[in-house]
Amino acid sequence: QVQLVESGGGLVQAGGSLRLSCAASGRTASTYSMGWFRQAPGKEREFVAVIGWRGINTYYADSVKGRFTISRDYAKNTVYLQMNSVEPEDTAVYCCAASSGWYGSSWSQDDMHYWGKGTLVTVSS
Repeated sequence: QVQLVESGGGLVQAGGSLRLSCAASGRTASTYSMGWFRQAPGKEREFVAVIGWRGINTYYADSVKGRFTISRDYAKNTVYLQMNSVEPEDTAVYCCAASSGWYGSSWSQDDMHYWGKGTLVTVSS
């Protein structure tokens, strides 16, 4: 069992930066691939970024590539999403999720086994 708790959301102006954190607990949390998904108002949940359990492999959605960076700190059992040059279109509830597998360049919410409750990011224009 893995428990995930997100933090760091809030209101930010377009062009600004924000860092989201996901604290993971559970004996095997460090062996999971960790990802971020988001759901904007009136839209379906979509994949944002993922990092492998070794912290080497990463993959990003085209919409955030070059602006967002995912990383993980094993000592703190925490995954981060650094969001730079944010845009109003990035406004969404961001959820952290864990997967026991690695799916290369094709990720969906069905690949994830554990979820956090999410943190709201609002980008003002």
